[in-house]
Amino acid sequence: MRQSAFLSYVVLAAAISAPLGAPCAGETSTPARIVIAASSVLDGRGHVLKDVAIVVEGNRITSVGPSRGHVDVDLRGLTTLPGWIDAHTHITWSFGADGKNVGSDGTTQLDAYRAAANASATLLAGFTTVQSVGSPTDVPLRDAIAAGLVPGPRILTAVEPLEGRGEATGTVEEIRAFIRRQKAAGADLIKIFASESIRLGGAMTLSPEQLYAACDEAKKAGLRTLVHAYKSAVRAATVAGCTQVEHGTLATDEDLRLMAERRTYLDPQAGLVIENYLLNRDRYVGTPGYTAEGFAAMEKILPENHDLVRRAAHTPGLKMVFGTDAVAGAHGRNAEEFIDRVRDCGVEPMAAMVSATSLAAEAIGLGDRLGAIAPGFEADIIALDGDPLGDITSVRRVVFVMKGGIVYKNVLASTPAHRRTPAVQ
Repeated sequence: MRQSAFLSYVVLAAAISAPLGAPCAGETSTPARIVIAASSVLDGRGHVLKDVAIVVEGNRITSVGPSRGHVDVDLRGLTTLPGWIDAHTHITWSFGADGKNVGSDGTTQLDAYRAAANASATLLAGFTTVQSVGSPTDVPLRDAIAAGLVPGPRILTAVEPLEGRGEATGTVEEIRAFIRRQKAAGADLIKIFASESIRLGGAMTLSPEQLYAACDEAKKAGLRTLVHAYKSAVRAATVAGCTQVEHGTLATDEDLRLMAERRTYLDPQAGLVIENYLLNRDRYVGTPGYTAEGFAAMEKILPENHDLVRRAAHTPGLKMVFGTDAVAGAHGRNAEEFIDRVRDCGVEPMAAMVSATSLAAEAIGLGDRLGAIAPGFEADIIALDGDPLGDITSVRRVVFVMKGGIVYKNVLASTPAHRRTPAVQ
């Protein structure tokens, strides 16, 4: 009942959330062939292409080659790259009528409008795919976007997370049954809480046996696992064969080396999530799970997050993907995480871009169709007014967004190329 009612509201929200120029519900008029001229392209795999034409037919890129002849979309003077992928969001989280955090618990018509607005803001910020991990209300939003009813990023969702509460979580067989139920409910992946919140200290909340059962059952079901883990839970999740560790704060260098050896993905947060909480402190404190003491703990842990990302970036072979943990207040500001990583943690700008393109696509199991400007890949293409390799703050200036061959944003359509901010040199 909860999901079906929310779906009705999400569909209704489409009429007011669609950006100018985006297709409306039921509209299928996508141009058969679009030629995009680009002077500087970050291909998503760590290379820079110069003066190319990107040909899009339907929802796919069909060729990338020398720029010549007819042009439909002129992105010269900009930096063009694949649509970004955020591996960890909570896209239906919003603030309620009283301005306070309601998380994803709201199921009213107004909550659906807010969720649709979050999706639109995220897409227009350049994020064409996200993983939203931990709410049944993600499902109708995911399906409405996929059906073309609501503009937003492609969504992969975990539906309901496995909450780690020690023995109270259940027996090994009960945990396996829970994983199977999420698969039946339409989950694209499984979210597991193996640690308590860092606001409470981050202690481990699942036994190694419970954690192994969850990740093993997910693997049998063909699903990836994202594990909320701090401290000792990082190693436990790696040893258990889980796919990806979220957060990872206070992991040791040995833990990071083990993750690299086992090819376990790491999705740390360098700053945006805590910065967003601090920015919206009054809107969170007093709502479930958020106390003044918890905020004091977050302020102390921010330098530890910077330290983790810095050490992870220097761990050979470790696959560090891009995720923001975007909650209410952060939707549409996801790219601030790039700035935190480069400015505060010393991550190379190109590595930051790759972490949100080809590497993120690989991590979510879609590396053969997302995350690169290459023939055969989805036509998810964005452009920045500026050069993120020289000025990481240019990630705030997304001026063009195409997802699946449909243009949702082109604010420089009438600006001559010679008047734009110089792109990659």
